[in-house]
Amino acid sequence: MEKLQKKANEIRRTILAMTVNAGKGHIGGAFSCTDILVALYYGGILKYDAAQPDWSERDRFILSKGHVATALYAILADLGFFDRACLDTYGKNGSILGAHPDRNIPGIEINSGSLGHGLGIGAGLALAAKMDKKDYKTVVLLGDGECYEGSVWEAAMFAGHHQLDNMVAIVDRNYQCVLDFTEDCNRQEPFAEKWKAFGWDVVAINGHSFNDFINAFSYLNRKIDARPIAIIAQTIKGKGVSFMEGKLEWHHKVPSRDEIEFARKELECAHDGNND
Repeated sequence: MEKLQKKANEIRRTILAMTVNAGKGHIGGAFSCTDILVALYYGGILKYDAAQPDWSERDRFILSKGHVATALYAILADLGFFDRACLDTYGKNGSILGAHPDRNIPGIEINSGSLGHGLGIGAGLALAAKMDKKDYKTVVLLGDGECYEGSVWEAAMFAGHHQLDNMVAIVDRNYQCVLDFTEDCNRQEPFAEKWKAFGWDVVAINGHSFNDFINAFSYLNRKIDARPIAIIAQTIKGKGVSFMEGKLEWHHKVPSRDEIEFARKELECAHDGNND
């Protein structure tokens, strides 16, 4: 798992550089889900072909919490979906890389903007796969703050009813939304039980443990019931940079010059024992 940890540190450094260069970016949430995305794309979980982004047999990955697009852009560029030089244009006029991902970008499945739509689209894709007798899976990454949207639970009910066992919802459970902590502004617990009530199989993991994550997907391949899976990934917003971790103000913020240097040094030296 050390290779995955090194890759996650590398991706976080790229996210930092993109945010600073653009003068904007949702850096806290991007850092909280970096390990999740690294596990998916580098841990042998997702089936894809960077040379053929629209390969019909690919697994469908949907970044429903699209405001953390810097994390996914950094990975797609690293894998060769598009030229790494594009990362330098993130957030600039004329760039293909906007604040939210869209279908003009190789490797992106859906346009994102207002939150709460990814799970519904993912459920449609998963149902289509079953109807067409295709064996690709659909994976949707949501934020826990996003789960305040009623459309999320409409989609959850639909997926449970249609027994979409080829579908996985991953919730980046960092307990924060834009301006507050989730359990203070509008309590979500018991969170796992809510997903179970909608007909989902639920697995709770440490979202910064690559072992936990890969084991959760191994379970998907072994399970015999027909329920979709929700992975509740317990994460830390701003993970990897000590002065950002768990701080509300880092939902969307650009670090100062001194903070940039401090963050770079931490990410260059990072080897957190939680990422086994």
